[in-house]
Amino acid sequence: MNFSTLFRIGENLNLDRKTLIYLRWIAILGQLTALNFVYFFLKLDFPIILTHFVILIGLITNLFLQFRIKSILLKDLYASFFLIYDLFQLSFLLYLTGGIYNPFSILIIVPAIVSSTFLSMGTTIILVILTVSFLFVLTKFHYPFPGLHDNSFIFPDLYVIGFILSIMIGLLFLCYFGIRFSGESKRRSDAVNKLQQAIAKEYELESLGGQAAAAAHSLGTPLATISVVASELKKEIGNNNNYSKDIDLLISQTKRCGEILKQISKKKIKEDKFFSKTNLEDLLEEIIENFKENSSKKIILKTDKDENKVLLMRTPELTYGLRNFIGNAIKFSKSVVEIIIESDNSIIRVEINDDGPGFPEDVKEILGEPYIKSKSKKVIDNTGTGLGTFLGKTLLERQLAKLSFSKDKKLGGASVIILWQARDLKSIS
Repeated sequence: MNFSTLFRIGENLNLDRKTLIYLRWIAILGQLTALNFVYFFLKLDFPIILTHFVILIGLITNLFLQFRIKSILLKDLYASFFLIYDLFQLSFLLYLTGGIYNPFSILIIVPAIVSSTFLSMGTTIILVILTVSFLFVLTKFHYPFPGLHDNSFIFPDLYVIGFILSIMIGLLFLCYFGIRFSGESKRRSDAVNKLQQAIAKEYELESLGGQAAAAAHSLGTPLATISVVASELKKEIGNNNNYSKDIDLLISQTKRCGEILKQISKKKIKEDKFFSKTNLEDLLEEIIENFKENSSKKIILKTDKDENKVLLMRTPELTYGLRNFIGNAIKFSKSVVEIIIESDNSIIRVEINDDGPGFPEDVKEILGEPYIKSKSKKVIDNTGTGLGTFLGKTLLERQLAKLSFSKDKKLGGASVIILWQARDLKSIS
């Protein structure tokens, strides 16, 4: 792992300033409460003035963070400075109040855990190393623990070793959990953003079609007027060669514009009919025709068992989802892709099979998750990040479909089965 990957320099990692401010206020108030309770109520002796001075410095730094730093989000580097300072401050307070024997020593792991959740792995590793180092230092070097060392009480070595190990194990476990949790959350957030962008693009294309038809309709009248005026001018000019060629050019270009607008209008009328109501067979045929223009592979659509020709709305989500899985089948197949529609009064089933290598075993159980990558040599050249499968699966599930992935026994490749209850598919029509 290189430096840029470890510290995720290419990513915009931030820690919300208010979150850090609130966490530090809670820590400061908790420290003041605990120290004063022990000193004034329990009457246990320790360097009270020095501990209050340490807390005062922390309070000043938090006021500086709250009122002098204006940015809403703190970059990874700046946030790490505050967390490292907090680690030093807490370690020094523990040094003054019994070291590792202080029951509040467990709180020394908090800065590293905060870093693991919000900041880079590199910053977290630095904080973990510092935390472990301070743990060992505080075991040997510290002021007497208030109330116990005065009576020559000595903690057993095995107890101390176990206590240190428990803190280290808790530190590593919680930091690992924070890194995995934040990483998965970020990946899913990125995938959802891609999903929204894909749908927005589909709706934008649909909207552009409507705008083109409106433009064709609106521009038809002024173009007709221009054509009529130009024709009248040609009659008045007669055989004047100085202007007749320009008038002829104006009339021809006006007719050309009219033909273009007519084609746009006809195309949109056809699309309107397609978008309004269709069935799965027509929808799949339209998608297949688009792929046949760019692929020489054989694409077979079987509709022998399609008994329920239910009408549905051709939504961008449905179109994109089906197109995505058909495109994947074409991409990984050797020569043949087979699409089967089966339906009756209760179930509607679409099966997309190919003669490719099939789904790799190392990712088969997590298909549909974003940002996964197979190590299989059969698909290593064509494999992606799993984002396309995630988008297609999510979009079709939003259309009330259930998906499963398996191996096709006939062609030997991958098989994607998309299943609807007939009533569910009708409900989105």
